[in-house]
Amino acid sequence: MAALKIAFEAPDNFGGACPSARPIDLVHLATQTMGDKLLEIEVLQMFARQTRQLMKELSSDSSDARLATAHRLRGAALAIGAFNVAETAAAVEAAPQDAGNLAALGAAVLEAELFILKLCR
Repeated sequence: MAALKIAFEAPDNFGGACPSARPIDLVHLATQTMGDKLLEIEVLQMFARQTRQLMKELSSDSSDARLATAHRLRGAALAIGAFNVAETAAAVEAAPQDAGNLAALGAAVLEAELFILKLCR
C-alpha cells in the first residue's frame, strides 16, 4: 500500500470572510475519532465519497426523496463537524424544492470536499 501523506494544517485562506471558519471543525472531528489521525483521514474520505453520491440523489424531482437525502447528508455532516453542510442540508429538509437551498448545499459540500482534499494530499 502506498504511503499516505497527511497534511493536518488547514489552508491559509479558504475564501471566507473569516479565515478561522473552516468547513470541517477539526476539534470536533478529533473528539469523534479519539485523536486517531489515520481514522480522521479515513472518515473524511468516506464523507467525501458519500456526499458525492447524496448530491446526485438530490437531483430527484421528488420532494420526499430530497428531504430524505438531505436528512442523511445532515447526519453525516454533523458526525464529522461539517456544520455549514449540516445547516444547509437542514434548510433543504425544510424546503426541498427551493433551488436556492439546493445551490447553497452544493456550495457547502464543494467547500467541505476541497478542504478534505487539501487535508488528505
